Amino acid sequence: MLLISSAPSALPWSLMDNTYSAVKKRVREALLAEWPGLLPTPGYYHDLPALNPRPFMGLGQFIAGRIHELRAGKGYLAAHPTWRSPHAATSCPHCGLEHETFEHTILTCPSGHCARSRLLHGVSSIGQDAPLWSSLPLLKRLATFISLTST
Repeated sequence: MLLISSAPSALPWSLMDNTYSAVKKRVREALLAEWPGLLPTPGYYHDLPALNPRPFMGLGQFIAGRIHELRAGKGYLAAHPTWRSPHAATSCPHCGLEHETFEHTILTCPSGHCARSRLLHGVSSIGQDAPLWSSLPLLKRLATFISLTST
């Protein structure tokens, strides 16, 4: 330990730190660029690959899993395909007006109107770039909405 601390550094710390940061950034960019070619995501999954956990992953294991399933189109909604019914396109069992998709259930289904107006006022989109996915307070309200409505 004494030898290492007394030995002169080959490079100044600031240069090593900047070099490390630049190399790390280039490696991350290369990984994200090559990821879809090496391990393509299924056609139904529209989220882009990311190296950081999604903000909703801090909500608790059950609700984070439920949100991930719903976003991926593999949840327990009637219109989501399963291994038993790969081409499911059934109408919403609550209202019968549209197919029971994640967007319909969260944004437009009349059966969740009261909870939606209380918890999700101001949420108009659930697309991958929607502000909902980057706002922890909105995500907590979405989690409460999903729990209250048993989505």
